[in-house]
Formats: sequence, structure tokens, C-alpha cells
Amino acid sequence: MGASRHSQVLIALVLTYCACGNFLALSSVVALGANIICNKIPGLAPRQRALCRSRPDALVAVGEGARLGLAECQYLVRHMRWNCSNPDPRGSMFGYERMAASREAALIYSLTSAGVTYAITQSCSRGNLSQCGCDKGKRDGRLAPEGFRWGGCSADIKFGLQLARKFMDAREIAETARSLMNLHNNRAGRKAVKSSMGTECKCHGVSGSCTMKTCWTTLPPFRRIGDDIYRRYRKSKLVEPYLGRRARTPISLVLKRSKRKHRKPRRKHLVHLERSPNYCDHDPSTGSLGTVGRKCNRTSKGTDGCDLMCCGRGYNTHQYTRTWQCNCKFHWCCRVNCHRCSERTEEYTCK
Repeated sequence: MGASRHSQVLIALVLTYCACGNFLALSSVVALGANIICNKIPGLAPRQRALCRSRPDALVAVGEGARLGLAECQYLVRHMRWNCSNPDPRGSMFGYERMAASREAALIYSLTSAGVTYAITQSCSRGNLSQCGCDKGKRDGRLAPEGFRWGGCSADIKFGLQLARKFMDAREIAETARSLMNLHNNRAGRKAVKSSMGTECKCHGVSGSCTMKTCWTTLPPFRRIGDDIYRRYRKSKLVEPYLGRRARTPISLVLKRSKRKHRKPRRKHLVHLERSPNYCDHDPSTGSLGTVGRKCNRTSKGTDGCDLMCCGRGYNTHQYTRTWQCNCKFHWCCRVNCHRCSERTEEYTCK
């Protein structure tokens, strides 16, 4: 890796580090090695730190993927009591371990895993990672189904899946039911990315005819993956640990409500061990930050309405006036006259 490339990786790595809730002066980036920065990132497991030191470029993609998953989570549940807030005061992207083993934990784990898989795969296609690029199995004009040939740069989803699994699953070393739950939801997130892969094609031929098609696999917009995972979240399966006859630690998770004994959930399903708390009050034991101070819609009857969002505690009304320039007209030459418009609005926040 060249000196300039190494500096770019270190800068991006520090930005990943800052995104986790910590700040470092960028002026000292070049002087710092990957070892120092990786040791300062909060919440990493030993195997994750080892991967960070050996592959700092990969951790940059991991950080981008974690932010992508978090942003999608915040968008999906923006009108709910739990708005994907992180219960860890340090802001670590792994702070969600403090949450109850609820369907909300299943959602953020699967979205984070999907985001990391997505970002790594995208980085490969863009040439930002040293050990991957375009999918080698889908290039050089090899024959493909439906009478077309592979060409262009197909997204290397296999590499994205492998590296995301290596990094995200490295935390789950304890043989507990919660660990099995996290591993299952991590895999469901990766599976959502894999199943959403699409194919784009370009026709070749005389006068616009399509005598031959060149195709390549592509990643969809992440919003589509988020919508898919959100549907699974709404149908998340309640599970319980299965110990077996002689096992002292859980060996698998089985559906708690099933006519068939010891039936395992499907790999694409999200799973949870506990019912969701109401998220009305601040409760560190469940990771709930409460809804005090949250904005609400006074006229809505949905989850964003003040009645449900504020859990019956009532709400405060804030009045303010918004002003802006309006009805602007251009006069030749060279003057613009505008009126000043104002609007009195109200904002409501939970008590």
C-alpha cells in the first residue's frame, strides 16, 4: 500500500472512529498508525481489533456500513417510541448489546449486518479494498443463463458476505441464547442483501438490435433492503433456547409457539427472545431512553401521535414564528425585490 493510499485509509479510519462517538484531531492522523487507532475504537472484540489492524481499509467499509444501517433504522422507525436510539453513552456502534432481546434488537442487528455487507461489497466494486474487486466468476464473457454473457463489473457479494460475517459474528463467542439470537439476525441481514441482488444488461447489435446481451450483477438501493428487513421485523418470531438432553448451554433456538416440537425458525426470519418493552420511560436495563422531549403530532392517531408517543403523560406546546423571503421579482438590471413572509407554527413535545 503506497504512502498516499495509507494516509487516506488512516484518515477514513479516524472518521469511522469519530462516528462511534469519539473525536481525534485530523492533524495527527498521518502520525498515528492503524494499531493506535484500532485500540481506541470503543466496543471492538479482540478478533475485531485484530482484523482492524490487519485490514484498516476493511474497517472503513465496516464503519460506513454501520452508519448506513443505523440511518436506515432511524428512518424506518422515525414515528415510533423507539427511534433506534443507542443506549451506549459512548456512542459505540455495538452499544445495542444493552438492549432487551426484543424484536427491536433483532431489527438493528440485522440492519447493521446488512449495511456492513452492502458497504463491503460496494467498496469491492469501487476498487477501495485491496483483496477484492469485481466478481471473478462473472466476467471475461463467460456464458450465463438466458442467452446472455457476463461482462462489466459484477458486485462480489460472496466476498462481502464472508468479510461481514467474519467481522460482525466475531463478538458472539459466549454460548448463550442472546448470542444465538444475534448470530441468527446477523445472518438474516446478510441474506437480505444477497437475495436482493439484481442484474443489469446492455444490448449489443446492429441498428439497436439485441443480438447479444452483456449483463452484470448489481446492488439495489439500500432502502429496498431496509424495507424488506422491516417487513421481517413486523413478523419477528418469538424463540426460546433448546438445550437438548445433555447440553448445558443452548445448542439452537426453536420457535416458542409452534405445533411442531423443536421447530427452528427459517434463516430469513428475524427472531427475538423477549417481548418488547413499551419504551415510554428511561430504563437502562432494557436500553430504553424513553420518549420525554420527543416531538409528536397532535392530530395523528398513529404511533407518532401525542397520545401514543407521550404514553398518556401529556405534551408541551411551543409556538414560534418562521420568516423567509418570498414573492421575489427580478428587475432589469440588476436588482431583486422580495417580500418577507412569516408563518406562525406550533411544535409539540412529550412531557
